[in-house]
Amino acid sequence: MLRRAAGVIGAGALFALGAAPGAVADDSGTGLVLGKIAPISGVKPGSTFEAPVTFTNTGAEALEKVWLSYSVTKGLSHTDMPSNCERWDVISYDEMLARSAVICEFDQAVEPGAVYAPEKPLVLKALDRALYDDIFVMVANRSIGSDENASGPVRGTGPAVKLVEQPAGSAATGSGSNSPDWDSASVRVNAVNTADFQVAGAELKGRVGATIDAQVQFTNAGPAWVLGELGSSVTRVLIKVPSGTTVVKGLTSCKKPAAGTYDCGTGQSWLDEGQVQTYPFRLKINKAVAGAMGSVALSAVSRPYDVNKANDKADILLDVEGSGSTGGSSSTGGSGSTGGSGTTGGSGTAGSSGSTSSTSGNLADTGSGSALPLAGAAVAAVAAGAGTLLLVRRRAARW
Repeated sequence: MLRRAAGVIGAGALFALGAAPGAVADDSGTGLVLGKIAPISGVKPGSTFEAPVTFTNTGAEALEKVWLSYSVTKGLSHTDMPSNCERWDVISYDEMLARSAVICEFDQAVEPGAVYAPEKPLVLKALDRALYDDIFVMVANRSIGSDENASGPVRGTGPAVKLVEQPAGSAATGSGSNSPDWDSASVRVNAVNTADFQVAGAELKGRVGATIDAQVQFTNAGPAWVLGELGSSVTRVLIKVPSGTTVVKGLTSCKKPAAGTYDCGTGQSWLDEGQVQTYPFRLKINKAVAGAMGSVALSAVSRPYDVNKANDKADILLDVEGSGSTGGSSSTGGSGSTGGSGTTGGSGTAGSSGSTSSTSGNLADTGSGSALPLAGAAVAAVAAGAGTLLLVRRRAARW
């Protein structure tokens, strides 16, 4: 589905790798509008594919030079580049996604009313982690700058590519970005891949009256990363503590649909492959309840890419010392020993191995913040559907 990125969150948002578009011309002699970009589906990891782009000079004057930029999210990569193009790589920071951008300069006249396309379409590669990715395209009549966090540039070594005039019937229509200086759009790329979401429970022990440390975990075991929707957690983690216990610390930003039940988010609006989310909390054992045990489970939200459902739920077992009561045996989930010891007696172990990090922040805990900060709104609009190049003026920006 084609999505226009222009004007998503107002004048505070900047486009194109942190570069601020130049002042809008006082006259209407120039104009640039991108043509429709066809959606791309069925891409296989490891394969390459083309991303054809056209644009129209809708103004009354010829342009002496234009720039095209192609930015991609982390499941895609650029291949061989022409010598009139440069690649910049931007790491993930703040709420911004990692991304890679190629900026191409075309030093040739672009006539009014004419439609143009590069003589050779851009070729991209789907990486092993590809699943849902975005290509963000921008055309401008002035140089497109780079994010201050970008590394590069790396100049292409292939033969320079020129613009070629296209049949008149393919002219783009509409106002585009409503700016005579640039236009932008993005398209989703759907790859044939899977991402195994899984949870790990805990084995807890303590006496009545004790407060113990506990934690459960969520892991995206990949191989794909998952790019979700604007401002929303990719999935939800439902935590139910054993009967006879009360959470006295932690999980404060999770929703609480019922007593002893917590509905938690998984972080940003995307999940990297191999990413582990840890949910630590402190649990008070109020009384011994025979056979009591809790659980951690993924919500029923559709995940067509997650074909292994056997590890979507795990038990939280509780052994109340001196009572002869234990929660039984765990049926699912991982194994390990990441639990801490309680300050007033008791201990816990939680499953899943590998590096872990506890959730933090409103979106991280709830996954449903309705009003992100401006920078977060910008990147989320980009990350979850409008490309990856919206930035905010707090980052150094220039044309």
